[in-house]
Amino acid sequence: MALQPRHYIIGLIGAATLAGLGWIGFRTEPVPVDIAKLARGPMMVTVNADGETRIHDVFDVATPIFGTARRAPVEVGDPVIAGETVVAVVEPAAPALLDARSRQQAQAAVQEAEAALRFAEAQLLQTEEELAHAQSQYDRAQTLAERGVTSLTQLEDAAQILSIRLAAREAAQSNVAMSTSALRRARAALIEPGAASGPGEQCCITLRAPITGTVLSVDIVSERPVLAGTRLVSLGRTDDLEIVADLLSADAVGLEPGVRAIVERWGGPVPLEATLRRVEPSARTKVSALGIEEQRVDAIFDITSPPETRKGLGDGFAVYLRIVTWEGADVLQVPLSALFRREGQWAVFREMDGGARLTPVTIGRRNGTAAEVTEGLAPGDRVILHPSDAIAEGTPVTDRGAH
Repeated sequence: MALQPRHYIIGLIGAATLAGLGWIGFRTEPVPVDIAKLARGPMMVTVNADGETRIHDVFDVATPIFGTARRAPVEVGDPVIAGETVVAVVEPAAPALLDARSRQQAQAAVQEAEAALRFAEAQLLQTEEELAHAQSQYDRAQTLAERGVTSLTQLEDAAQILSIRLAAREAAQSNVAMSTSALRRARAALIEPGAASGPGEQCCITLRAPITGTVLSVDIVSERPVLAGTRLVSLGRTDDLEIVADLLSADAVGLEPGVRAIVERWGGPVPLEATLRRVEPSARTKVSALGIEEQRVDAIFDITSPPETRKGLGDGFAVYLRIVTWEGADVLQVPLSALFRREGQWAVFREMDGGARLTPVTIGRRNGTAAEVTEGLAPGDRVILHPSDAIAEGTPVTDRGAH
């Protein structure tokens, strides 16, 4: 039986369908990837660290005596002028209360001192009488010697006695002064707390600001007893700021004074500039949040940006530092996410004509996002970011960012 024309058409359609299914089964779909195009540009290698601002020179005002500090006349943030602004007032310590036995002993000491003073005054009176008698004897002997009635030996004896009486009077006067002081000391032991000061006695010690600046802290706000040397207030200049950064000792070893740092996350609209002044000579052991012991060291930075660019920045504020250890103006860079290790060396997958090409590369310096390319790549090359196990030499790829 002869085939009809429609049978030829159905056969052709079936053959085409089978051919299409076979092509689809053997065809490899392109792998969607992220692609970056290499270019030359500025590159910076930094050591990043958290920091804290502090005032370079802080002046602590402390009480020089044991006593009672009155309520603070200043508050935190108040401006002060050197030698003028009163920042603290301290009263000398009040005498302690006496128990019965101590009071009787003090009263007995007063009576003893009064008796000693009366005795000393009596001795002084006696020596003055003896001195007057010796003076008259000397005057008489001198008159007789001038007339030739008495000998010079008698005149010398009278002069010697007069000198002895003068010395005795001076000793008696000193004894009266000592007895008077002893009586005053004994009576002072009986002074009650809260008794008014005598005439000429100083009530309080007034402490004035040693610098022109701002009150940073007030340790004693309300009236309270204080020991000698107790800090009362702290003063400083808020425009005289520095930054202290807590670094790993391994990161701090290569830093030299004068290294530039970029200050970020301080609250202002633009980053600030700072330079390293010094790295402290001694490190300390610190346990990290993961429980790992680390050797940390403080690095001190001077803020070089003008004060008007950092308004509002004060003492103890948190900042973030990027310490520049190296920088270049025209560097070919490849993203770190494109790099991987292959047979002991660095490599990338380049995208060429829709396929992946394995390319060994040599890199130099690295920062947190990119690496310097010294060999293997050129500007304009397109590299695959985050290559997965599905990528191999010759694998078809497509840029998912292009869709």
